Amino acid sequence: MITPNDSQITVIAETYRLLGDPTRLRVLLACLGEPIAVGDIAKGIGVSPSLVSHHLRLLRAARLVRGERRNKQVFYQAADEHIAHMLADMIEHACEEPGEDAEL
Repeated sequence: MITPNDSQITVIAETYRLLGDPTRLRVLLACLGEPIAVGDIAKGIGVSPSLVSHHLRLLRAARLVRGERRNKQVFYQAADEHIAHMLADMIEHACEEPGEDAEL
């Protein structure tokens, strides 16, 4: 495994801090499939488009999502496959049944 330097550790910690917000995590999960518009994300997760836009600004700054303008709308998707794999692994981990020897 690669050992990250101090700057990379900071980026990783900030990424996990950003994903610690449940709404922001839902926004990012909504962006994992096909490119999706702000309004569709808002409908899908049950929050306002302005709140989705706020979270998308933060996720873009962290390079977790990217936007593509199509006419007057911007469609968002995960920045790359690394993001999708990281989230898939975390979801799989969260869904695992704890083993008999698991300590909490």
